[in-house]
Amino acid sequence: MQNQIIEITQFANHLADLARAATLPFFRGEHGVENKGEIEYDPVTLADRACENAMRDAIQKHRPDDAIIGEEYGDKAGKSGWLWILDPIDGTRAFVAGTSTWGVLIAAYYNGEPIIGIMDQPFTGERWIGNPNQAIWQRNGEERKLITKNDALIENSVIATTDPFLFHGNERIAFDEIRKKAPVTRYGLDCTAYGLLALGGIGLVVENGLKIVDLAALIPIVENSGGVFTDWKGNRNPSTGRVIAAANQKIHQEALKILSKVD
Repeated sequence: MQNQIIEITQFANHLADLARAATLPFFRGEHGVENKGEIEYDPVTLADRACENAMRDAIQKHRPDDAIIGEEYGDKAGKSGWLWILDPIDGTRAFVAGTSTWGVLIAAYYNGEPIIGIMDQPFTGERWIGNPNQAIWQRNGEERKLITKNDALIENSVIATTDPFLFHGNERIAFDEIRKKAPVTRYGLDCTAYGLLALGGIGLVVENGLKIVDLAALIPIVENSGGVFTDWKGNRNPSTGRVIAAANQKIHQEALKILSKVD
């Protein structure tokens, strides 16, 4: 398994390189935006499609027995035990707006277990990599070990969520209870919030309405940096919906005490 992790991580980095080449020509340019949502606005761009196609083509060519779940082009069955979960642009609204908080998410699961996660930011050149062997941040030849904030509590930490208006009813009440205890709250960071948590800057990220493609790559990054990643009931490896990413067990338990009450 150890050799497989090394091999698959190398291939995941290759996919991230392909994703950079596919997305950057569209950034702050012609997006070709379409709304694929039936009720709420859910944008997709030419970059989303080009990026996912590039990654899927590479997987099909080099690892044809692997399964794939992709945000834009659906599922492909496999028989190797390895599953790739791809979000070509996490934070499409940020991409369209020209801000730098979007990223490419690449996860590799083995027999249902999240093993490898990459979060790549093509514009800033940053890359977060998490697997059982390492948790690192890279940019332009620089490399840093990822370590979450060990002494983080809600009362002394930056907390984050993408958009507070996505919380409704008791969700909003619970989040506000956490927000009022925290000295700083940041919004609109998308996947970057989880990367900053792994780097030790943010203590807690609380989200709802997520899909497996939104969170699969982030689990190995957060967990292998020393953090905790669960749903609002404390269950590990959530596949959809409400999630908590916490810098350590203490701040996770603080958040869970409040959020677990929400039905």
